[in-house]
Amino acid sequence: MGVAGGTAPIGSFAALGDSFTEGLDDPRPGGGYRGWADRFADILAERDAGLRYANLAVRGKTLGEVVTEQLPAAIAMAPELVAIAAGGNDLLRPGADPDVLAEVFDGAVARLREAGCQVLVLTGFDPRTFPVIRWIRGKVAVYNMHLRAIADRRDCPVVDLWSMPVLCDRRVWSDDRLHLTAEGHRRVALRACEAVGVVSEADWREPLASHGGAGLPVMTGWLAARQVDARWARRHAMPWVQRRIRGVSSGDDVPPKRPDLLPVDG
Repeated sequence: MGVAGGTAPIGSFAALGDSFTEGLDDPRPGGGYRGWADRFADILAERDAGLRYANLAVRGKTLGEVVTEQLPAAIAMAPELVAIAAGGNDLLRPGADPDVLAEVFDGAVARLREAGCQVLVLTGFDPRTFPVIRWIRGKVAVYNMHLRAIADRRDCPVVDLWSMPVLCDRRVWSDDRLHLTAEGHRRVALRACEAVGVVSEADWREPLASHGGAGLPVMTGWLAARQVDARWARRHAMPWVQRRIRGVSSGDDVPPKRPDLLPVDG
């Protein structure tokens, strides 16, 4: 994939967040996950030789944990560009207040900007595609409005995931309905390039059918859809609820996959 033109070179990039930015479910050959941030860094590195990249994101992290555990490390690295996508795990929990979350997010962006970093803000997805999860749609919409306002106030580029119709297609989602497939992550990386002014030969708006790829099948009947919903509840929803009851996270004892700013090929 070639890139050309666009903004001034980016010498260093750090990504903060949860499983979305860690890269689930975009498996890397040989083990681990790739994800939109790795794909975005790869594209930047084609244009900006010597790009250094860190990914501090860890699955299951709440916004508060991202701010407490990842933000200080990112500030200490002093990267030119920092991407932050967080708050989704909070919004899945009963009682989550998007107004309060937005205040925390704004404080994190302010600290990064004061440290001299440009900040790439990512909004939340539109969760309308799936039953059960769509119940948080209103909270996500409110949170996203705050994030856009924060980005405008802090002079930050935005990757508006809500405005990407392709991400409302079941085929770009994995079986757990929470994580993108490789194709979904590829589309987000292209959208991130657009947000920072990096020109790419590919377009995230291309019809999905032209790419194919694995993902959830399109449901063709009510009964089939309910059977899939029941299977999802057993395999994914119940284990998530059980972890909440026990007070544990899928990210406990999981280290960041790229804790230091290193060359992309390093």
